[in-house]
Amino acid sequence: MISSIDALATGSGSLVGFVLGLIGGGGSVLAVPLLVYVVGVRSPHVAIGTSAIAVALSALAGLIGHARHHNVKWRCALVFAASGIIGAAIGSSLGKAFDGQRLLLLFGCLMLVIAAFMFFKKKGGGDPDIRLNRMSASRLLPLLLIYGLGVGMLSGFFGIGGGFLIVPGIMAATGMPLIFAIGSSLVSVVAFGATTAVNYALSGLVDWELAGWFIGGGIIGGLLGRRAAMALAPNRTHLSHIFAGIVAVVGVYVIARGWSALGS
Repeated sequence: MISSIDALATGSGSLVGFVLGLIGGGGSVLAVPLLVYVVGVRSPHVAIGTSAIAVALSALAGLIGHARHHNVKWRCALVFAASGIIGAAIGSSLGKAFDGQRLLLLFGCLMLVIAAFMFFKKKGGGDPDIRLNRMSASRLLPLLLIYGLGVGMLSGFFGIGGGFLIVPGIMAATGMPLIFAIGSSLVSVVAFGATTAVNYALSGLVDWELAGWFIGGGIIGGLLGRRAAMALAPNRTHLSHIFAGIVAVVGVYVIARGWSALGS
């Protein structure tokens, strides 16, 4: 029989999977607060380690779907991910040594910054034909490496898949449209999440049973989110605003809870 904790983990995973499928990121932003405040995981570090493996596998399911619809710019995505893995390994090592409640508070502040960036950034269609090749390598490669490394470090430090950072990072580095940045970002979400999860697992900071329920829900949610993303793709402004709104609301909540915990 499914316990209430298992049911909450499955429901939370479904929500994370839906967001991952919809916007290519933000799922990991929601995962840690859901595990801590809804499922009831007491240790922020265990929540981070558990969410990392769950988000990585849920993102993999989403990536397969986006790839089938040709929404992934593979060369750009792989270079960004490779650079970010190095950053994620460094960042996750630093994050494990940081106080859990202060980590959540900083996490919430970062979410608000990213939400503001996404909401107020200049609107534009982007170049759907952007490619990383010999002609464009001198322009795109340095930017992909720099943004990938920086986003990877933040992803590892905060224990997140990093999609809500990866999407604007890939767009800034390449100028590709949002729907392609969403699909391409999932390559890095999988890579960063797996890197962080391995680092935390080596320290015994992953609840594997809970991760299983979370992943199961995430796969179902991802299917629904991907369908919604395809439907909303023609209206990129609304999709960007949904992205920013989700991140901002959760950021405010995380800050409020983190501040309260520090003051108690």
